[in-house]
Amino acid sequence: MDRTAFYKSKAWRKCRNGYMQSKNYICERCGGVATICHHKTYLNDSNYDDPNVSLNWSLLESLCIDCHNKEHFKTDATEEGLTFDENGQLIKR
Repeated sequence: MDRTAFYKSKAWRKCRNGYMQSKNYICERCGGVATICHHKTYLNDSNYDDPNVSLNWSLLESLCIDCHNKEHFKTDATEEGLTFDENGQLIKR
């Protein structure tokens, strides 16, 4: 299984949905609406198939799109006053 297949797997969907529900879909960084289940340990070719890393709740974080973008890009991905909704559409805040 490759990483793309992992993110489509039943095991990941079940883990992600359970974790996000346990956090009430609240961003653990800003308190906003969380839409992304983030791996604190970035997945790569050597660890995505290790359930102790990829499916471990202690290594997950419930994030909104803005906090997730800040994590990966170290900046806002959009102009001030704009954001992406849960469907990836650009909207005004």
